[in-house]
Amino acid sequence: MTLATLFTNSERCEISFELFPPKTDKGMQNLQDNVQKLLRFNPAFLTCTYGAGGSTQSRTLEVVELVKQISGLPVASHLTCVGSTVEQLNDYLTEAKRRGADYIVALRGDPPQGSDEFQAVDGGLSYANELVELIRRDHADQFGIAVAGYPEVHQEAPNAQTDLDNLKRKVDAGADIIITQLFYDNADFYRFRESCEAAGIRVPIIPGLLPVTNYKQAKRIAGMCKAAIPTEMSTAMSANDDPDFQFECGVQHARNQTIDLIHNGAPGIHYYVLNKSDAAEQLLSDIDFEKKA
Repeated sequence: MTLATLFTNSERCEISFELFPPKTDKGMQNLQDNVQKLLRFNPAFLTCTYGAGGSTQSRTLEVVELVKQISGLPVASHLTCVGSTVEQLNDYLTEAKRRGADYIVALRGDPPQGSDEFQAVDGGLSYANELVELIRRDHADQFGIAVAGYPEVHQEAPNAQTDLDNLKRKVDAGADIIITQLFYDNADFYRFRESCEAAGIRVPIIPGLLPVTNYKQAKRIAGMCKAAIPTEMSTAMSANDDPDFQFECGVQHARNQTIDLIHNGAPGIHYYVLNKSDAAEQLLSDIDFEKKA
């Protein structure tokens, strides 16, 4: 089964979880504990991020290998073009396969800290579509490939059409699925999905959700990725600064998003859980993931 048919052939809205590489041994133990709790929701796969400039390469692969052993599920490693030559990217992909990675989330990556624009290293790649092409050419049929989509437009794109053209290049290069950046308003996702359909993009588009647990966190994340906070969410979360209230409010918003996405035909949902399970456990409890459309 390919990564795309995982979604198209399923009778349920498949879910997945994104993790990041902990910096400490205690963090790794906490990660294991939370993965065990998340497994009861029957995710289709789990992913692990890849630090800026390749700063967590070895730790990312540790997490990939560990999660594969714990879960027995397909696992994905993020991979960016930042700071790497083609040779180094190929070496990473070879090692990722040896460690058990099934999928790659192929990204250009953000510019290094202190820089306003991305610049490829000598012998490296400049765009995510080139990374997809590399994987398909040099590691044929070894990995499923996911790429990123931006319902509210990538912050470096001059306009929505340019952003959509870039996405189509990634899909045409061989991407199996699109996983979106987080968003708080489902209307943004539905508009994005319609634009992709009109542009001839036919691969499954998986919405990405982050269950925020306090308003300060929501505003910080929104500022980083330019995700708009809906008025009703802002009003609700700013009404009371009690931590328990904030947690319940944020989780309920993500739960409402989830139910609405299922009823509107989302083939899957990818949750950015920040290596924690409490919010995900609460929002996912008793949800029927059978496809409704």
